[in-house]
Amino acid sequence: MPEDWETGGFGLYIHWPFCQAKCPYCDFNSHVSPQVDHARWQRAYLAELDRVGAETQGRVLSTVYFGGGTPSLMAPETVNAILERVRRLWPVSNSLEVTLEANPGSVEAGRFAGYHAAGVNRISMGIQALNNHDLQRLGRIHSVEEARAAFDIARGVFDRVSFDLIYARQNQSLADWQSELREALSMAVDHLSLYQLTIEEGTAFGDRYARGGLRGLPDDDLSADMYQVTQEVCAQAGFEGYEVSNYSRPGEESRHNLIYWRYGDYAGIGPGAHGRLTLGGQRHATESWRNPARWLDAVDAGNGESLRDPVSCADQAVECLLMGLRLVEGVDAERVKRLSGQNLSTESVAHLQDLGLLDPGFARIRTTPKGRMLLNSVIAELLGD
Repeated sequence: MPEDWETGGFGLYIHWPFCQAKCPYCDFNSHVSPQVDHARWQRAYLAELDRVGAETQGRVLSTVYFGGGTPSLMAPETVNAILERVRRLWPVSNSLEVTLEANPGSVEAGRFAGYHAAGVNRISMGIQALNNHDLQRLGRIHSVEEARAAFDIARGVFDRVSFDLIYARQNQSLADWQSELREALSMAVDHLSLYQLTIEEGTAFGDRYARGGLRGLPDDDLSADMYQVTQEVCAQAGFEGYEVSNYSRPGEESRHNLIYWRYGDYAGIGPGAHGRLTLGGQRHATESWRNPARWLDAVDAGNGESLRDPVSCADQAVECLLMGLRLVEGVDAERVKRLSGQNLSTESVAHLQDLGLLDPGFARIRTTPKGRMLLNSVIAELLGD
């Protein structure tokens, strides 16, 4: 019988922790460093790949994702060395997806050609806004003109190009967002990630908000209207919302992120990277040391992980729901039962269906568009919280 992780597949996440500047809304593990020893970083990634590869021999690898930070600051030689080692360690899917995140301010045509030659076949670009005033407010170091130029470079090199936008920004009206979204769709190749601005503790925006700053953020009703109009405008342009924040033409979904959402296994390599690995029939949560210098030293000592904990069957069922309900396709109810050993509460499911938050039927647990807007509440009710 196949192991549970095979439902979602197996992917590899590589974290590059460096940026040219720290964005005030960002709570990712990113650092600004004036100097990077690229040769040492390359050696460290290869050592970690060898360690994880020895534990997962024989698995077919479906995706590789270079995230950050700003991976488009990586030397193409490092990306090439990583992907060469990947192909030596694992049999790879015939349709291997290799994504690299890029920020417009770090895009160079020569570097992109180098990434493509190394085996990168998909770019995810962090544009975030299509007007210069809001880019400045978001702490971005590129202009709209630079973003468009970088996007054109990417389109000239790669067949698959996605980009991100943030909405529900300060003083942004519904009409503003509709206009910007239509402009984005006129540029888009096959995929868009559209995120509502969230204020995270521990970020510069979080501190500013706590002091009474960041005036003009939309209220809940306007935010909900923006989400609704996002669904409608994208669908009209042929971009289906297959996940809460992600839209694509049919067949162009992010295969790597689908591994997360379908609760597959993934190895996380690099400072602060998380993973889920099933070894010896037991799924484990893994984390790597967050501090880049600490991670390098740990790798030199033989292992960059700071944590490896078994995940209980009950917690696996919760994680499967948390991830899978983000998808339009939902979650197989039988899979949740196999993981947890018990059925979901029929009363809770029926109540959520009556409220129009879950689709009728019990073969798959699927949120409605209304349910995806209230996802945290839906999950809390299903889990009895």
